[in-house]
Order: sequence, then C-alpha cells, then structure tokens
Amino acid sequence: MRYAHLADLHLGSWREPKMRDLSTKAFLTAIDDCLQRNVDFILFAGDFFNTSLPGVDTLKIVAKKLKELQEKSLPLYCIAGSHDFSPSGKTMLDVLEEGGLLVNVCKGSVDPQTKKLHLSFTVDKKTGAKITGILGRRGLLDKAYYENLDLESLENEPAYKIFLFHTTLTELKPKHLEHLESQPVSFLPKGFDYYAGGHVHHPTKIEQPGYGTLTYTGALFPNSFAEVEKYGKGGYFIVDVPSEGKSEKERASLESSQQKVAQQVAWIPLEVVKHLPLILSCDGKSPDVISFEMLNYFENKEIKDALLTIRLTGKLGSGKISDIKFRDVFQQLLERGAYSILKNTSQLQAESFEEIKIKADNPETIEEELIKEHLQQMKTFDRETELQLTKSLLGVLNTSKKEGETVMDFQGRVESEMDKILHN
Repeated sequence: MRYAHLADLHLGSWREPKMRDLSTKAFLTAIDDCLQRNVDFILFAGDFFNTSLPGVDTLKIVAKKLKELQEKSLPLYCIAGSHDFSPSGKTMLDVLEEGGLLVNVCKGSVDPQTKKLHLSFTVDKKTGAKITGILGRRGLLDKAYYENLDLESLENEPAYKIFLFHTTLTELKPKHLEHLESQPVSFLPKGFDYYAGGHVHHPTKIEQPGYGTLTYTGALFPNSFAEVEKYGKGGYFIVDVPSEGKSEKERASLESSQQKVAQQVAWIPLEVVKHLPLILSCDGKSPDVISFEMLNYFENKEIKDALLTIRLTGKLGSGKISDIKFRDVFQQLLERGAYSILKNTSQLQAESFEEIKIKADNPETIEEELIKEHLQQMKTFDRETELQLTKSLLGVLNTSKKEGETVMDFQGRVESEMDKILHN
C-alpha cells in the first residue's frame, strides 16, 4: 500500500497574482507527482483553501484536477482546516464532496446520553485502510472535540488505521513555534498506524509510544514571506506500507494496535520555483547605499525565473525608508528575468520612529504583538485606552460579510460599529 499525505495549501492566500500562480502550480504538480508515484489514495489534512468561500477561478482549477483523480479512481480523503471551516459550519469541501470529487472523513455523531463524540471510519475500497479524523478550528476551538471523543471505540477498531487532524500538538511543535498554544498527543486515540497532521507549517515526523507515526507535512507551498524565506519550498509525505506477502485487504485486517508493520515515511520536497534570499543589514546606511547593495548582491547570481526575497533590517543612518529606490531596483532585477520579488521592511526603521520588534513566524499573534510594540508613538490616548481601542477597531475590520448580506449593507454595518467604538 502506498499513499500520499498533503496539507496546508491555502489556495487564494497570496495577494500577488504571480504568487497565487505558484500556489496553484504546487497543487497541480503535487497531484501529478502522486499519480506518477502510483499512490493508492491521497490524504489532505486541512486548509485546502484559505477561506471557506474561495474564488470561482480557484474552484474551477481545483475541480478540474480532482475530476482527473476521479476518472482514474484515485480517492482523495480530507478534513476541513481552520481556514476551510466557516463559523456557520459550511465549507466548500462539502460542495466538492457532493460532486464526488473528494471524501470528507470527519464524520460521526454525539451520543445523547454520554455526550461522547463517536467518529465513524471511511474505508478505502482498494486497500481496506480505515480513515477518520477531526476538523480544525481557529484558536484551538477544536479542543472540545478531542476532550469529548469516544477513544475506546476508535482504539478497538481492527485494521490499518489513519487519523487526520488539524491542530497544534505540543510534542510536534518546532522550537521556533514553542510559544504557540497547543494540546498534548494524549488527546488523540492510540493505536493508529499513521497520524496525518496539518496546521503547523513545519515538516515534522516523530514516533510516540502507544501511537504510530505522527506527522506534519508543512505547507504544500509557503503561505507568507517568512515561510518563503525560511523554507523556500513546500512538500508532502509518501507512505509505503509493505504487504508482507499478503494481499492488501489481508494486510489491512491486522489489528494495528497490536501488530505494527514497518512502514517507510518519506518527505518529498516540492520546488516549483527557485528561491534566492537576501537579508541585508542597513545599520547606518543611506537609502542610496542600500539600493546599490541590493543590486550588487544579485549581480553575479543566476536569477532568471527565480523568486527573490529581500529582507532589510536595522536602522537607517539617514533619510526615510520610502527613499530607498525599490522601484528602480526591482525593475532592473525583473528585466534580468527574475520571476517575482518580495520585500520585507518590518525590521527596518528610520530615526524618527521607535523600533518595532515582532516575531513573524505566527500570523495569529503578530497583530497583538505589533499593537503592543507600536503603542504610544503618538500620545493621543493613554497606553491602555489606545490598546483597547486599536484591538476593538481591528476586531470590527476583521468581521466577515454575513450570508445574504449585500456589500452596501455590510459596509454600513462595519461603519456603524466603528462609529460606536470611537464615540463611546
């Protein structure tokens, strides 16, 4: 038996059209690669899309590729991630499942007496593998699902078993994300052969006593400047399970909690574009010197069709950040054939502003840290009032349009709520 484990594509997350194209290319390339590797099925552990209502153009591309899988009888089993899932409980995955293009394996019911969540298994017809899982929710709201999970029924089920999850597990957190809130591996049912994780964008694979192989694939394609800079590319896992001389269905009938079979789990890098990074210290330098050094760094490098990332750090010796000739520099690099250029000046400051220090590895905490670091640069309010007012306004701006609400009504509602905050 051979299968693939993908996660965290976040189609639609990039604003830049060329970066969106790369994200789409990563999806198409990964599916083609899975076909070439003759996998029996594909797992997708959440965040297929970056929103519960992706754009029509994105959906057309995805549906066409999934239709190709359907025609070749290659199943795709998935769960909704924290971005796929909407507060109303609806997800575009439901639409794709209704069309027979994928199978959402997060299925079950709540026992009215015990209040326990009973998950049901989806059985892969070809291999007999049994698959189930729990969807992801923002802010660890999925924690309640795990706390009320009927573990016994899951653990006693015979066969080769796979559990899909989309949450942060303490034992799997990389060091640079150790500040993230998480829950222990013990929340998961024991005795599964493979635990296919999503949500944490860092490739990880561990073995834990009482459990099988626990993994995070990392993002199928980087979803932010920091991820492009750190990883350069995405990837996924290929899992090979030996049949040991038996048919696949005979192999699947073994009780995985008692008879573990050695399996090979390999991370497959997925490089859809060459990446060249530059981190440039600008301490004491003028905008003209910085502009020259950016061009000089790439002077003797092969940048044709490459994605360039430029991070500027430190404190300018003179002038303003806006004086740096980004437009001219980027134009020259693009004329030499660079695919696209991303810049980051969050760690760069001019003399007229205090330094802002934030960690760029966790988008869910950046907003809070940025507000606190930036407080009192203007003395309009006291510190606490400014903090609460800023958070309240950002909370209103982060609201979503309700189902059936017109754009005009939505804008009016947001303006009204902001007006109430400002005049209270």
